[in-house]
Amino acid sequence: MQDDHVIAADQCRTMTEVRAGVDALDRELLVLLARRFGYMRAAARIKPDRSMVRDEDRKAEVIANARVEAVRLGVPETLVAELWERLVEVSIAYELEAFDRRGAS
Repeated sequence: MQDDHVIAADQCRTMTEVRAGVDALDRELLVLLARRFGYMRAAARIKPDRSMVRDEDRKAEVIANARVEAVRLGVPETLVAELWERLVEVSIAYELEAFDRRGAS
């Protein structure tokens, strides 16, 4: 998903252009988050037991992978790790809710 009217960050000359770029990226991020949460629903459907939802080893792996990618991309590693910590925790909560709904249906 890419907005054709959005210009590259290094080509922006006005705050209107910057904001248009940020808004376009926010829309793309939301699409990706929706896809990610689809996988959380799939995990809740597949896992046989609620206690399997929280997997601290997997959480650490996901955050470590994000840190490596942040370094590769030249973005603040610590900030990315903090964001991913929150993302994973929210994802776990979402998956737990989905798992519980599974039993209620």
